[in-house]
Amino acid sequence: MQTKKITYQTTLSLIFFILAFTQVYAQEVEAKIDRDTIKIGEQVKYTITAKVQPDDVIEFPEGQTFTPLEMVEAYKIDTTQLEPLKILSKTYALTQFDSGRYTIGRQTLKVNESFVETDTIAIKVNDVIVDTTKQKLYPIKTYIDIEKPFEISNWIWWTLLAIIVVVGLIYLIFRLRDKKDQKKKRIPPYQKAIQSLQALDQSDLIESRNLKEYYSKLTEISRRYLEEKVEIRAMEYTSNELVDELENRRSSQKLNINQDLIDDFKKVLQRADLAKFAKSAPDVITAKSDRKNIESFTNSMQTAIPEPTEEEKKRDEAYQAILKKRRQQRKIVFAVIGVVAVMVITTVALVATKGYDYVRDAYFGNASKEMLESDWITSSYGFPPMEISTPDVLVRKTSKELDVMVAQNEFAIDYEIFEKGTPFSDLSVTVSSIQFKEGTEFDINKSIEGVLAEFEKQGAYNILNKQSEFETLDGTDGIQITGSYNIKNPITQNDIKKSYNVLIFYLGSYMSSVTIIHNENDQYADEINNRIVNTIEFKLDDR
Repeated sequence: MQTKKITYQTTLSLIFFILAFTQVYAQEVEAKIDRDTIKIGEQVKYTITAKVQPDDVIEFPEGQTFTPLEMVEAYKIDTTQLEPLKILSKTYALTQFDSGRYTIGRQTLKVNESFVETDTIAIKVNDVIVDTTKQKLYPIKTYIDIEKPFEISNWIWWTLLAIIVVVGLIYLIFRLRDKKDQKKKRIPPYQKAIQSLQALDQSDLIESRNLKEYYSKLTEISRRYLEEKVEIRAMEYTSNELVDELENRRSSQKLNINQDLIDDFKKVLQRADLAKFAKSAPDVITAKSDRKNIESFTNSMQTAIPEPTEEEKKRDEAYQAILKKRRQQRKIVFAVIGVVAVMVITTVALVATKGYDYVRDAYFGNASKEMLESDWITSSYGFPPMEISTPDVLVRKTSKELDVMVAQNEFAIDYEIFEKGTPFSDLSVTVSSIQFKEGTEFDINKSIEGVLAEFEKQGAYNILNKQSEFETLDGTDGIQITGSYNIKNPITQNDIKKSYNVLIFYLGSYMSSVTIIHNENDQYADEINNRIVNTIEFKLDDR
């Protein structure tokens, strides 16, 4: 029977292979603990040391990222200058209140714009044994309810401030808009002309002998009145063209006006042209007389034009309706802008106080977080039975698929595979158990190659891997292969960065494995991975 054996040379080759794929940062960042065994409730000092360039900016982990252990205290960063490098160390006090064997997951550090991960570290938490024959026991003290003081979160104050500011701005904008709308309301041409003549009377143009400007304004008032009321292009016509148009309309009986008024109006226009172009300004008395002539002309024109028809009235009403509709639309637009502004300011305040991840998860939800907080399933899979807790029940592959796998492996007798998710899912968990022929010796290198080959078969590339030893809760030793790879999304064809964790156990003629694949840099997926790994236990009595 053909067998596979682990030799000294292959072991060295494996170590060289793994080191070849190790990031340079692995030599620059190191994590260690002051002891690997503690009692329940005791603290262990977890220290991360980073050797970086003097100008590098480094960010150490913050918060409860040491699951399944709990961080009690984070100490200040210790800096040591060792030319040409700078050594930064940060220590955390961790503890655990349940006995068992745990693995402190990788911690992510940010160095400039890059991310570096530490190695995982195993730790054992022992029960505290109490000798009741020597230790005097005391009755349990009753608890005292302490009323929690009322406290308003900072983000609520930020939100209230944002609402007040936005409401104030909207009110101010509407006030300004209302004033503009009042100004935009149509004033009848006759009323506008009379008001303009009165404003001209109050000016000091005559007293200052600025008759050129005076006549310019005087004729502009009459021209604008004719353009709006009679619908003559008075502002564009020359003086002669304007007079000819008035006479033509009088002749065609479209204007019921005396010829003398037209003649007087013509004289005013001629004197205005002389004042503007020939620089021959008339005297003050004549200017005042022309002012009266313009008002008389305007009064006569007001009576000379027939009353507006029903069509003209409807046109004016339609114009006012359009203005009203525009005002309503502006109010709606500003209301929407106000709501959006409140949402934006509230979001910014929440990000500033709670963090981006909190806001993202609150608004859009997070599948990994929901999975982590859901009720997990604990079940046994394969043989020897492996007990493991997962977010969902793992589904067994069909017998047809398993028979094909057995036929492809000359050393395998039986396959059992249970899985949930695909390589493209946010989380994929696979538990497998393979029974080999008696006398088969396992080759670690072949196992690693098999794992990588399976990833490549699924479409993975840029595969990085790292090997370490692992021990389950019941003391079963195994091999842990961790790393990352890229895979293309079959729909968008975009790259997806995945992290994987493969645990392999050799149990007599059986090989059991657990494969966990999730999206890289997903903090909740990292916690899910650690939680799954820390529940693995073999029912050794059933071997």
